[in-house]
Amino acid sequence: MEEETEEFVTLAEIKALLEKEERDRKELRMEQRYALTHAQTFAKLPLEETRKLVGDLMKVEMMTPANAYKLADILPTHPDDVRAVFAKERFSLSKEDVDLVVQVVAKYL
Repeated sequence: MEEETEEFVTLAEIKALLEKEERDRKELRMEQRYALTHAQTFAKLPLEETRKLVGDLMKVEMMTPANAYKLADILPTHPDDVRAVFAKERFSLSKEDVDLVVQVVAKYL
């Protein structure tokens, strides 16, 4: 039995996937339409920039893929917003790493 692996996607990736699906099929189901509208409203960066941002965030010590993707979606500009993403973790990022995340995100804004 194969073990399932999680795959994370950003809102920009969801937007691109659903826009392609809409072009191919001409019509989306209601749930897909809602998801596309949400992604179009809140995805702030183009797909390639979002992927680069995730890669840059993964270089921060203690960063997990789940948190990198979440940060790429919300684009935090304040340290408190970064800390909120890590609030559920059993560890907290150092002040230096929190500041680094804010700096990395700022390069893409």
